[in-house]
Amino acid sequence: MTVKAVLETTLGDIEVELCVDEAPRSAGSFLRFLDSGRYNGGGFNRVVRPDNDNGEPAITVIQGGVLDFDSLTEEDLVPHETTAQTGIKHVDGVLSLARGKPGSGSGGMFFICIGAQPALDYGGARNKDGQGFAAFGRVVSGMDVVTKINANTECLKVDDRYLYNQILAQPVRIKNAYRKQKGSA
Repeated sequence: MTVKAVLETTLGDIEVELCVDEAPRSAGSFLRFLDSGRYNGGGFNRVVRPDNDNGEPAITVIQGGVLDFDSLTEEDLVPHETTAQTGIKHVDGVLSLARGKPGSGSGGMFFICIGAQPALDYGGARNKDGQGFAAFGRVVSGMDVVTKINANTECLKVDDRYLYNQILAQPVRIKNAYRKQKGSA
C-alpha cells in the first residue's frame, strides 16, 4: 500500500508517494509528522551537490523537515530500516530519513535524492557503518521544484566543516503539508 501526500512549498508543490508496506517505520514516522502538522512552517534548509559536498562519495540531495530542531525528541526516533530490508533504492526522487548513527532518524529530517545515489544504499560508501539510509517513498510530481531548491547557492557561513556551504540562508518553506485524498487531482 502507498499513501500520497503533498508538500506545498514557497517554490511550488512536491507530491510524494510513501511506501508504508515496504518501510512501515520510516514512512510511518513521516506520516506522524505530516498528520500532526509539524511540517507546516518547516522547510528545506540544506542542499548538497558535487560542487559543495564535503563527504565521500559526492551526492546530490535536498534535506528538509522541521526547522525547529529543538522540537525533536527521543520519542520521534525510529529503528533503522535498510534498503536491503525494504528493497527501496536511492534513485532519482526517493525520500529517505536523515540520520547520524542507525536508529537516530525520524520523519523530522528527511532528504530527497536527485539522480541515482547508490552510495546511500545498504553497503554504500557514504556511511562508514555500511547501513545506508532508510528510503521510504518517492516524488511523483514536482521534481522541478526539488531541482530548483537544490540550485540555490545562498548559504550561511557555518563552522561545521561537513555542512559548510550547504545550509541555506533562507530555507524554502513548507507552507502546508497534507495527505492527498484518493481521486483528487
